[in-house]
Amino acid sequence: MKSYVYFIEVKSDDLEARCGALQKLLEEVNPFRSYKKDEFIPVKLTIGDSQCVYNTHPELVKVIISEIRKLKAKPFLFDTNVIYKGERLNAVDHLNLAQSKGFGHTKVGAPFIIADGVFGHDGKEHVIDSDYIKKIKAPSFIGSLESLVVLSHATGHILSGYAGAIKNIAMGMCSRPTKQVQHSSLKPHIIEKKCIACGCCIKTCPAQAISSRARLAPQSGHSFDPGEEYAAIDQAKCLGCGECLCACKFDAVSINWSEDHDIFAKRMIDVAHFILSKFKNKFFMTFGFDITKECDCISTKNELIFSENIGILASADPLAIDKAMVDLVNKHRDAFKETGLLDTYKTMFEYGHKKGLGKLDYNLIKI
Repeated sequence: MKSYVYFIEVKSDDLEARCGALQKLLEEVNPFRSYKKDEFIPVKLTIGDSQCVYNTHPELVKVIISEIRKLKAKPFLFDTNVIYKGERLNAVDHLNLAQSKGFGHTKVGAPFIIADGVFGHDGKEHVIDSDYIKKIKAPSFIGSLESLVVLSHATGHILSGYAGAIKNIAMGMCSRPTKQVQHSSLKPHIIEKKCIACGCCIKTCPAQAISSRARLAPQSGHSFDPGEEYAAIDQAKCLGCGECLCACKFDAVSINWSEDHDIFAKRMIDVAHFILSKFKNKFFMTFGFDITKECDCISTKNELIFSENIGILASADPLAIDKAMVDLVNKHRDAFKETGLLDTYKTMFEYGHKKGLGKLDYNLIKI
């Protein structure tokens, strides 16, 4: 049996037209009808980095929150901290950015929380059945709530080629250590010239793999004396868990970004599959507007838009909705290939189908 993917076409750049189309889709599909009074409804989204202007617009989010609140349920928006330098590296800056970009409670009608704590360390650890990633750390409410809404902005991606619902869940619904593990098989190391020897990573490391070492000689541009200490990781003891990444506040922990692309895709599937298995009711909406070559973590106002506006997709199947969006973007030409993006998403889709995340066959129901 095929999955259902609902589609309303919107070519316009006009925000009012987009909000009107979203309202019509929600009225036709009625995806929130099973929500109970006072039920907590987590709504996953990303606000994009500070320079990104193409992320999901808060007015679209407001429409969705309004529909959920009509049922007397209690929606809240959430995201997690990222692993690269920027304004989403910790919860304080992340929340300030959310407020400045229009995602405050008074604007959208629901609170916005950072689900993995101030430094991206908080969460519950889970062992998962995967050949590619053995355990993950995810926000503690996962497993406690029945329902989940995932709002995604369709974009290209430097590693997976396409970023939509699956990437939003796999990267966006785990704590920072798990993001590091998904991105890299190699263990982190300390950038000596950035380390101030504060000792936070040493205290945090569960394997006691980090210790202080004396600097042998000053490095160019630094005035410290020989013998001054810095932290160093014993690679033989290191578990690759990424806890030091959360502990360091000085960007002194180095991450390897050159992972095998197919392994990266399969790790994302396994993480997304586990997280979604903890929710009874799941619904996904993807906005095919302003589809940029780079994801919202990287894109700026000058980013390449490589597809015309598509519209809004909605489904209870995260794999089907991602496949449908890629098919619509590639309907008249292979836009991903022409733009130079990788086709790693094909591996991601095939592996996702094999793992039971969703279906590749779908019925596209036009609203």
